[in-house]
Amino acid sequence: MKQESFSDIEYSCRKKKTRREEFLEIMDDIIPWDEWVSLIVPHYPTGKRGRPPIEIETMLRMYLLQCWFNLSDEGVEDAIYDSYAMRRFMGINFLEQDVPDATTLLHFRHLLEEKGIGKLFFDAINRCLEQAGRMMRGGTIVDATLISAPSSTKNAEKKRDPEMHSVKKGNQWHFGMKCHTGVDAGSGFVHTVEATTANVHDVTVAAGLLREADGVVYGDSAYLGIKKREKEPEPL
Repeated sequence: MKQESFSDIEYSCRKKKTRREEFLEIMDDIIPWDEWVSLIVPHYPTGKRGRPPIEIETMLRMYLLQCWFNLSDEGVEDAIYDSYAMRRFMGINFLEQDVPDATTLLHFRHLLEEKGIGKLFFDAINRCLEQAGRMMRGGTIVDATLISAPSSTKNAEKKRDPEMHSVKKGNQWHFGMKCHTGVDAGSGFVHTVEATTANVHDVTVAAGLLREADGVVYGDSAYLGIKKREKEPEPL
């Protein structure tokens, strides 16, 4: 899978690697690919009907690139064609194969979501980072991000999504949910994620974003009074 191409030889003569390339080399080295692929095998098409499926590891690598760099299905497809670091991480030689298309990635992502495998990968990658010494316990940065949802009632059920809620931030109203994250202060890697409706206050969930060994917490004014909060509501 890692056969060198002419591009690899050319790029090996560079004086400097990009931070993206260094990050992907670290992840390629620490992730137990065989173990992760084995989690997907029981749920993946066998290819007995229709065209042969793309290798699981290839799709998994593409999915991880999408998550790490916050790209759309079409965006990550284009990025792999455009970025040497991403193409190398994928192990693709353009003389022999193309990048899986956006629709194929969409079906793969839905498969992981349906089977609950994505959560397993998130927990597993944190363990890999800690074991490799890339994530250091001791301090956490807490923050929350609003994620908008369609507020229109022009749908079959004639109502809004019952799992979403409205909240006012500044002078503007938002409808949707809120993503609460705990980030390792030393490395910048996200170690904990919780999802709630948009009207849940940031400080309410903060305790669930901290690790036992965290001695320092960094956050904005929304987290004043965090010491008084010991429990957070159940995530959606």
